[in-house]
Amino acid sequence: VFDAPSDKIIWDVGHQAYSHKILTGRQSVFHTIRQEGGISGFLKRSESEHDAYGAGHSSTSISAALGFAHSRDIKKENSRVVAIIGDGAMTNGLAYEAINNLGFHKTQLTIILNDNTKSISNSVGALSRYLSKIITNPTYNRFRVFIWNFFGKLPFFKNKAKTLLKRTEGSLKNFLTPGGLFEELGLRYIGPIDGHNIKDMIALFKNVRNINTPVLVHVLTKKGKNSDFAEDDSIKYYSLPGKKKEKKRTISYSNVLGDIAISAAEKHNDFVCITAAMEIGTGLSKFKAKYPNRFIDVGIAEGHAATYASGLAASEIVPIIALYSTFSQRAYDNFVHDFLLQQLPFILCLDRSGLVGEDGPTHHGILDIAMFISMPGVIISAPKDGNEFRDLFYTALKEKKAFVIRYPKGSSILYDQSKNKKVLEVGKWEVLKKGERASILAVGSMVDIATTGYNQIRNEIGYSPTLINARFIKPIDTEMLDEILSKNDIIVTMEEGSKIGGFGSFVLNYANSVNYSGKIHILGIDDKFIDQGPRKDLLKSCGLSVESVIKSILNE
Repeated sequence: VFDAPSDKIIWDVGHQAYSHKILTGRQSVFHTIRQEGGISGFLKRSESEHDAYGAGHSSTSISAALGFAHSRDIKKENSRVVAIIGDGAMTNGLAYEAINNLGFHKTQLTIILNDNTKSISNSVGALSRYLSKIITNPTYNRFRVFIWNFFGKLPFFKNKAKTLLKRTEGSLKNFLTPGGLFEELGLRYIGPIDGHNIKDMIALFKNVRNINTPVLVHVLTKKGKNSDFAEDDSIKYYSLPGKKKEKKRTISYSNVLGDIAISAAEKHNDFVCITAAMEIGTGLSKFKAKYPNRFIDVGIAEGHAATYASGLAASEIVPIIALYSTFSQRAYDNFVHDFLLQQLPFILCLDRSGLVGEDGPTHHGILDIAMFISMPGVIISAPKDGNEFRDLFYTALKEKKAFVIRYPKGSSILYDQSKNKKVLEVGKWEVLKKGERASILAVGSMVDIATTGYNQIRNEIGYSPTLINARFIKPIDTEMLDEILSKNDIIVTMEEGSKIGGFGSFVLNYANSVNYSGKIHILGIDDKFIDQGPRKDLLKSCGLSVESVIKSILNE
């Protein structure tokens, strides 16, 4: 019904747009989705003229669509603008900020709310379909305008008549449908309708296309419709995995968080776990099952998650906030203003820090170190394995300060559930290999790369360098660093994060302050967005490899 690319179809969470990709010229390459060199799993402007706006994080579609609508109005064009947003994305405040603004401007913009409910009520569905046909029918709309204008010409009755007409229509919608909120915000509400009845959907959208004011169409669908295995497990088939992944050596960092949170909850009743619509992704499902009253999912609303958590902290409940690294960017101001200025404690567990693989640039968590390192009073840490993750978690519980723990997607390398926890001294690093002339300061996931490749490094450079587990990114271990700077001519830092403003920059700044005369090589992510591909391959292409360490030490 709508004609992209002249009509602007603005998708929200990119996984919704697989069908869109197939219908807009990418069917022949669809098998390459989320693979290195293939098409993106999300919307990408550089991939197709039909992808009017990029999507990766959620809840951006309505705001962006209003921008497109106003651009159309300024240019005096006649295209239509459509925003497609899921019910999950409607939990984010940005969507309501956009609706509030749209209701004021009254320009043409159609919002399709794709509601993935588990079932459709037959009684409500049948009646709402009937109402939808009536209120989107051109004859009805013309009659509605005629009546409105007719009463407007009557000097004695126009205000009362218009009010009565509006209240009658509004009351029916409020009583029979969930659209009262949207109507009050200035949108025409249509629905809910059966999104799997293609014939009715086409007829409805043909009518909606001719409405020149903001419209919200509430569409009920079933996730994974017509695919038995996807209907039975919609979470598993939420996104395509791409190529078969390598078998993990041990449980993932995400599942380690769930395990240690459960263990800690048995003895510590002063914390709760919070996530933003990522209960499964952050490994907290088992915690939720065992401690339902100590688990809060705020929906896709990271900013709210942080400020809500600050209220808990001010009430002497320690909030453990589990977010994907890339989504924490949405709560920058909330952490600064609502936690740090008030000196309130939190434990922020940043899942998928670093390169995440097939999800690509929207999901790579490479900015969190640079983001939090600039914030006063924040402790930033990165475990080398699952056991150290547990130690850092209990250290954070004891410290009751602003405490960030970042860890990558995938295997936790080593995790022994029977091993006793240790409380670590904040800011102290660990010497893994004692050597000479050069030191490698590895952060988090880089420790495994440097450790497993240590013999190769030693053989290639001709001597044994010192290898440090820099598990605290901030504060740095100045005592150990002073010793390293005094005894080594070459320092190599390794981090799965941005070079600019990251750990290496922090070390370089300190070394400069004490007039270090040796060489410091920073291995990290360059000043660019990294595309999709297997995480192992991406790390190597970004220079986070044994070969890059060797080249840096040999100054090649």
